[in-house]
Amino acid sequence: MSEPVDQARRALDEAPADLLLERIADVLAAGYGTTRVELLQVDYRLATLLPLVGDEPVTSPGHPAWRCFDHQTPIVADDTGYLPVSMRGERRGVLVVAPVPTRPGALDELTEVATALAHQIAAVTEGTDVYRMASRSRRLTLAAEMQWELLPGRSRTRPSFRLAGQLEPAYAVRGDSFDWSDDGHRVWLSTINGTGEGVAAAMLTSLATHALRNARRSGLGLADQAALADQAVYDVHRGDRHIAALLMELDLRSGLLTLVDAGSPRLLLLRGGKVQELPLEAQFPLGMFEATDYREQRFELCRGDRLFVVSDGVIDATGQNVRYGETALDRFLRRTGPMEPLDAVRSLIGDLRAFVAGDLIDDAVVVCLDWTGPQD
Repeated sequence: MSEPVDQARRALDEAPADLLLERIADVLAAGYGTTRVELLQVDYRLATLLPLVGDEPVTSPGHPAWRCFDHQTPIVADDTGYLPVSMRGERRGVLVVAPVPTRPGALDELTEVATALAHQIAAVTEGTDVYRMASRSRRLTLAAEMQWELLPGRSRTRPSFRLAGQLEPAYAVRGDSFDWSDDGHRVWLSTINGTGEGVAAAMLTSLATHALRNARRSGLGLADQAALADQAVYDVHRGDRHIAALLMELDLRSGLLTLVDAGSPRLLLLRGGKVQELPLEAQFPLGMFEATDYREQRFELCRGDRLFVVSDGVIDATGQNVRYGETALDRFLRRTGPMEPLDAVRSLIGDLRAFVAGDLIDDAVVVCLDWTGPQD
């Protein structure tokens, strides 16, 4: 590790939560002669790169900052460097530095600093609103604020899998949500197709999500996780409110997919350029009845398989009195094969926005999971 990189890491470790950018700017100026250091964060819609300081967002897809974000690689244009601010597959934005030093290795060192910045932002975000506030182009509804706080992130990458998800309408989502976790051997994914309006829908989704987490962290299998969450929702609402969910567990060595369909969103498999909907055993939504027994299903995945989970809000999106539908979805998903999961999710949401000529009215959730095979 070079001395400037080491100094930048120490400066980030010691900086107050709200002064991360200022402190590394000082280090980069001294070590690399930079005169400009900016942080662009991606907004909740994955549509705009917003500056931490200033008021000039980047929206043009061809801009070097977007090329850096999309391809997750350093870009140099007009003596300015654009570096991905990402960690563990979670893309937060782009670090802009100028002028870029010409000496060999300098760009790689600056990329290390951008990665260190991503880790520090993740570490301090629970204690400051500075970075959250700067990453929104408009105010979130209260329900949306609650929903985004529930999420584990928007993307996750490990050698054996890649995962991404997005909510729409990003600034006004109510009940749709997703959650995931992995332990290196398995990855768990739950997707919720929420019902209701406003804060009431967000509260119902929050109850179900925390009940599922509690069951998962207790070491229970999927069927028992569903049963515990079902009972939690029923105990509160006595059957008057219920929620659809799909619970999945993927064995990362064998590709064995275990799932429970509790009135769930749709599960689509992209394999060999073809899309097929997996036949799920429909069971009662969580909280509909007291003490429901849930059954698990199992499927064998092949290396390179891609799964999409989509809620009804995707299929039922309507533009000019025409429904988006299964045919358009099938056609679009087939085109996502070469894309990273976050790019695939973002592209599908973008296609839906173009179809309806604006933000979606109804909630929609899209999650994409790749199994890349066992890794020794």
